[in-house]
Amino acid sequence: MAAPSRSRTDILEAAVPLFARDGYNGVSMRRLAETAGLTPAALYHHFPDKEALYLAAVRHAFEGKARELAAPLDLDIPPRRRLRAFLRRFAEVTAADPDFRRLVHREILEGDEARLRLLAERVFGGLFARIMALAGELAPGFDPHLLAVSLVALVAHHYETAPLRAFLPGARPEHDDPAVVARHVGRLLLGGIAPPDAPERLRTA
Repeated sequence: MAAPSRSRTDILEAAVPLFARDGYNGVSMRRLAETAGLTPAALYHHFPDKEALYLAAVRHAFEGKARELAAPLDLDIPPRRRLRAFLRRFAEVTAADPDFRRLVHREILEGDEARLRLLAERVFGGLFARIMALAGELAPGFDPHLLAVSLVALVAHHYETAPLRAFLPGARPEHDDPAVVARHVGRLLLGGIAPPDAPERLRTA
């Protein structure tokens, strides 16, 4: 009996959790075909090789998130409020999709330079440029690239470390609440960790 017809979207939906769990090198085209309910030949009809399927899967996983994350950046409100709105949305999106978090984290650890370059240029670059622009509005005296990286890392790394963080001293369940995370990161970025009346050496060190 012929395998049922599967759409490109169905294939990508099946591929994302596999790549997230086992990484690019840990997943074969044959296994991807089996998971998607296809023959290998049918899978190759949609994608010429594993790299093309992988890049399409990451892009598929990220495209909807990129639209969600860009929305707060388009708001006609002061930059500080835009930052808070973006942080809230970013924390919500990151908390909601552990597969995507694992996919990106695994690729950063294991990906080769060519694949990482493609991901940066074709998948993540556009949104990152928008975050850099906001960073430049907020703090013209800072390197916008470094500030954008720090902004993203403060939220993303928080959720990436959740399995360990739960056992560290002082951990509380509400620390996984996106509203709590966004509020904390916003206060940290906009106010710093030294209070306004701290000695000058602490605020400028």
